[in-house]
Amino acid sequence: MGFVSAHTIMANQKLRRQIAWEAARLMYERQESEFFRAKQKAARRIYQGWVKPADLPSNAEIRDQLQALARMLEGDRRTDNLREMRLEALRLMRLLAKFRPRLIGSVMTGHIRQGSDIDLHVFSDSLEAVAGTLDAEGMVYDVERKRVRKHQEERVFTHVHIQDRFNFELTIYASNLAHYVFKSSITGKAIERASIAELESLLAREYPQLDLEDALAEVEDKVDRFQVYEALLLPLENVKQSPKYHPEGDALYHSLQVFDRARDELPYDEDFLLAALLHDVGKAIDPHDHVMAGLEALQGFIGERTEWLIRFHMQGHQIHDGTLGARAKRRLRESESYEELLLLSECDRAGRQPGVEAPELEEAIEYLRELAQTCGDF
Repeated sequence: MGFVSAHTIMANQKLRRQIAWEAARLMYERQESEFFRAKQKAARRIYQGWVKPADLPSNAEIRDQLQALARMLEGDRRTDNLREMRLEALRLMRLLAKFRPRLIGSVMTGHIRQGSDIDLHVFSDSLEAVAGTLDAEGMVYDVERKRVRKHQEERVFTHVHIQDRFNFELTIYASNLAHYVFKSSITGKAIERASIAELESLLAREYPQLDLEDALAEVEDKVDRFQVYEALLLPLENVKQSPKYHPEGDALYHSLQVFDRARDELPYDEDFLLAALLHDVGKAIDPHDHVMAGLEALQGFIGERTEWLIRFHMQGHQIHDGTLGARAKRRLRESESYEELLLLSECDRAGRQPGVEAPELEEAIEYLRELAQTCGDF
């Protein structure tokens, strides 16, 4: 057996840590979702050559780096979100009680980061039965069937992705697998999971001051703001506008054009993008004063900066036309968002093209939802 120097061992350990950190960054930024692909890509970036499998970090090492990254970037908000996500998990699990749901993943273990889903295993021989329960609650979801090949065996997994305040991923298994021991891809051991009763015990243990039923009632009262946006935007499809000023057609098509232009300009500015998409929602409520009508409907669902941009977007047009008084213009210039107000006006004017391609409403809402999860809520 050959001698391996301490220098070589230290170099290998350093390489391993570098790959783990880069893989964690790729996963944190949602560039990769699977540990294997993340570590392979990270190895190619860190070391311009072949890396022995033994020198690659384990899934557990990458997970630890993910948590360090989340703690560094998210601070206290991360632990606040964990409690909220566990309460949301319990709320949905109670609704799905007849399907013997089990909480798994980062919300169960506490290893969450921005954008983490709430992962549940659900046991039913009928996808339709699960979907019917979700439909009765008015939930928005998509069904995905994922084909996986492992150890020369191909299986199809059914996932239900629910869009809510926190996104859920339900994996549906046959009802006779409710007691099957699933193994973790990170540790190779049985995964940690919790039934409804076990999650209730966990909440009582982790948050001893929490009144569980009061907290759940509070969670149920909270509204998914993105569903509010969608509900306010949909009626704009029936709002026909003056062909002289809006040759493009209905107000929804116009709003989606404006959003698309705004996304090209400031793709990561959620406040600005929200103002672009929502600036005309009041036209379906009170066309004579659509700005105030829209702001009243949006109260409590947008931040101060978005509210300011919507409130003064008509004055933005006056600035471009040179018709706004000097005093009013001076007051607006005092705002840190003055340049974005002018840019919103430009996007508003540009979003009036007949027949151009614009995103679907669902795409715009999903983009904003993902941006909020990545960058933090308002």
